[in-house]
Amino acid sequence: MDNCREELFRVAQLYYVQDETMASIASEMGVSRSTVSRMLKTARETGIVRISLAPATTGASRVAQELFDEFGVHAEVVSVRASRPDHARLDAVAKVAAERLAAAVTPGTTVGVAWGTTLSAVATHVQPQPTPDVHIVQLNGAANSTTSGIPYAASIFTQLAGAFGADAMFFPVPAFFDFAETKEAMWRERSVQRVLAAQETCDVAVFGVGAISGRAGSHVYQAGYFDTPADRRALLTEGVVGDVCTVLMREDGSYEDIELNKRATGPTPAQLRRIPRRLCIVAGEAKAAPALAALRAQVATDLVIDERAARRVLSLARMSATTG
Repeated sequence: MDNCREELFRVAQLYYVQDETMASIASEMGVSRSTVSRMLKTARETGIVRISLAPATTGASRVAQELFDEFGVHAEVVSVRASRPDHARLDAVAKVAAERLAAAVTPGTTVGVAWGTTLSAVATHVQPQPTPDVHIVQLNGAANSTTSGIPYAASIFTQLAGAFGADAMFFPVPAFFDFAETKEAMWRERSVQRVLAAQETCDVAVFGVGAISGRAGSHVYQAGYFDTPADRRALLTEGVVGDVCTVLMREDGSYEDIELNKRATGPTPAQLRRIPRRLCIVAGEAKAAPALAALRAQVATDLVIDERAARRVLSLARMSATTG
């Protein structure tokens, strides 16, 4: 396998870096031109070759600059036709985010991953890229009162671990505990402390934002994680617009005094900010308010977002600045 990979790398290097023709490569290696063509295709499919385009100055690139000026985040704004349905918009953003994530993973990297609808889409687009000594760590619990959440979350981590040839460390706790006291007790358990310690070693974090409402409502709000009337009332009275890693946030980025967060199992924005590289992925205008909350809380160093959502984020930021 290693020899085959070395041959693919050599062919790709000759073609893409040294600008040799397929015919000259075929002659040098003693194979047919069609064999060289197939090898180049395999090199692309297996991640040995990753092709990127340097865009000209466009509306999307101008929006990316505005996001940097406003929030200091390195944004990649994905242009998607307005007529495209929500699932196609998510897929387009997920493809770009998968490339960003792959570029951030190098030998020895520990990647913290928060499960969710967006990350599920991203995981399907990460190309195989076996990389030495890579570790995947689950950032937030997944269970609720009706399901363990394990099959849904595990599929995300298993796909990512398989793509990078990494080991995966799962976090077998609920997304939200019923009682804050239970969480405090569990956080003293050695098995939980082991995962929390691994989270603190992350070099890269990758996560989406959860929207409390909208057509593309987030999994955490649709799958029974807030199934009591008291919890649903609390979301409204506290002014919650969504979450990051299942930590609830208001549009201004505040979260510390939201009572439900005492039961949440994901890292807080303050804890996320300790991770050097933090990739936030947003698709759809319904995610604009929680995305703004995340950016105001400075949880992201990097952002992949569709253009309509990005423009909505900037619009909300300007409106709140005017009214504030």
